[in-house]
Amino acid sequence: MTKNKNKLTSRPPVVVVLGHIDSGKTSLLDKIRKAKVAEKESGGITQHIGAYQIEKDNKKITFIDTPGHEAFSQMRSRGAKTADIAVLVIDSTKGVEVQTKEAIDHIKKSQVVPIVAFNKTDRPEANPQKAKGQLEKQGIAVESVGGKIPSVNVSAKTGQGVEELLELILLIADMENFQTDISKPVQGVVIESYLDNKRGPIATLILNEGILKPGNIIATFSAFGKIKSLENFKGEQISQALPSDPVVVLGLDQAPKVGETFKLFNDLELAKAQIKAPEQKSVEKKTELKEGQKALNLIIKTDVLGSIEAIENVLNNLPQEKIILKIIKSGVGQINENDVKMAKSSEALVLGFRIKANNTAQRLAEREKIRIMNFEIIYDLVEEIRKYMEKILEPEVIRTNLGKLKVLVSFWSEKKRQIIGGRMTEGEIKKSVLIEVIRNNEVIDQGKLINLQKNKKDIEKASKGDEVGILYEGEKKIEKGDELIIFIKERKKGEL
Repeated sequence: MTKNKNKLTSRPPVVVVLGHIDSGKTSLLDKIRKAKVAEKESGGITQHIGAYQIEKDNKKITFIDTPGHEAFSQMRSRGAKTADIAVLVIDSTKGVEVQTKEAIDHIKKSQVVPIVAFNKTDRPEANPQKAKGQLEKQGIAVESVGGKIPSVNVSAKTGQGVEELLELILLIADMENFQTDISKPVQGVVIESYLDNKRGPIATLILNEGILKPGNIIATFSAFGKIKSLENFKGEQISQALPSDPVVVLGLDQAPKVGETFKLFNDLELAKAQIKAPEQKSVEKKTELKEGQKALNLIIKTDVLGSIEAIENVLNNLPQEKIILKIIKSGVGQINENDVKMAKSSEALVLGFRIKANNTAQRLAEREKIRIMNFEIIYDLVEEIRKYMEKILEPEVIRTNLGKLKVLVSFWSEKKRQIIGGRMTEGEIKKSVLIEVIRNNEVIDQGKLINLQKNKKDIEKASKGDEVGILYEGEKKIEKGDELIIFIKERKKGEL
């Protein structure tokens, strides 16, 4: 029994940083990284590996650097226990925003330990107190307002509060006593993956248990292989990885899906047997256009495999009752000539996420007038697609009735125009309105007001009780006793 206890060792906490797109979470992560990872080391980090590790007071902290809570959500949806602590970043000049609420939802469902970081507190307009009240309504009560959730005021710009935040993370890690058994078989989570043109499939993993070494055979439900080499987040070759360490693995047969768990196997055949057949996506419902529906075809190219899933998930959440989004192709790597040709034949938009088109593809796109849109942030991509979908929609015509007029006399008529006199019985009449002519409770004509007079003088508008003269243009002649409905029509931009 004592022997087993000895195998339990403390491990570094794994931290995910969440928040609204403009809350400054990326700036905060950058500030921590620059402060805690020596420049000579971080200077060599060129690839995006999805995680890094810092040291404070001789203790390590692993930060997951996801493309936002979309990727974190993807991990959670696959049942992967990825993070121990979630830092919820709030812009203290704006308070709780749309994506803040989404992040709170992710934190609650994943059951990680939350910390709230009120960012941008160096600004004069910062109001952390107001933000605390807004958070309380979302079920997040911080300690300073009588709750149980720790919080800290920070500034990603000046560095204020960053050390305090790291101390808070380490304090929680001590209290929670995150432990692991390194004698157990290796298992962990895929937090990033992509295909490198020179080195092949590459995956970033975080270990939960065991010790991972080169030569080990691992598999997820979508990929397997014998580890050729292990690298730490700085791109350095390492001989082993311990629990909570972010590690880059080479040697898998393909890039695994983000959020999948991986396990150790004795031989390649057993590992291969772990692979599940790709699930057939039920797209029939989405691709069959109903009457009045339109489709927007998309080709998506990204830097890493995890980004594709994150983008597809968020795009699927856009309302598609009126316009259906059809992702006809998605992949990792530069936008190439074939992507542009496919976009031309299918009338598709080409979306590049953290990558660009190569020169040949760019020239072809300009020649063929194919739209290529480049993005660095998932939120920006989704908002731009939403706007594009709304542009495609037919504008909605909204009619608003303004008033009614009883015709008292018909003065003059010529061709399609005539002058009539009447009294306003409801509402108002003004220039540039439309008129519906009612006779015996039936609509007999619809035309427009050309001019409006009162006491033989031009006026802009008249109200209930006023007697006015109208120059009307329409198909039929208005008679005494007719009722005129005064209305306007407005074209409203289409909404999803």
